[in-house]
Amino acid sequence: MGKGRLEAFSDGVIAIIITIMVLELKVPHAPTLDALRELWPTFVSYVLSFVYVGIYWNNHHHLLHACRSINGGVMWANLHLLFWLSLFPFVTAWMGENHFESLPTALYGAVLLMAALAWSVLQYAIVRHDGQHSVLKAAIGRDFKGKIALLLYLAAIVLSFYQRVIADLIYVAVALMWLVPDRRIESRLEA
Repeated sequence: MGKGRLEAFSDGVIAIIITIMVLELKVPHAPTLDALRELWPTFVSYVLSFVYVGIYWNNHHHLLHACRSINGGVMWANLHLLFWLSLFPFVTAWMGENHFESLPTALYGAVLLMAALAWSVLQYAIVRHDGQHSVLKAAIGRDFKGKIALLLYLAAIVLSFYQRVIADLIYVAVALMWLVPDRRIESRLEA
């Protein structure tokens, strides 16, 4: 099967996710800096989640260009990823509205963890469909970066209950780690 519809559908879902997240930013009721300052947790959580959604969108684009075609397994794995991404607006709003309290911060991390696991499942489904000698398999190799991200998410979830600031910094660090598009896939496609 061709992959064009899958990419278009995924792009549409991701655009809706971003739209829902921005709608959670409420306009202050007073024209003062103090009123704006009260919204900082919501804005910071939005920025972090926007970066994460952007990372997934960018790398998803590269991922689909690395595969030759798709099948039902790839479509379901992609839908699984989109499910976890669709929870970003909820956990983003909950964490921001509650000023990064422990439980919302831990749940935010759990959704990040599940999205990362879903990403791994999608990669596996594509490699399984395209074969062990596919461009994607060669590009991801052992996926050290992906495994480190999973471990960091787990650590941050636990730390959410003891050192919330460190947990939040871990979420930022993982986003920074993935901010640059995954060059492994681009370099294989260029070769």
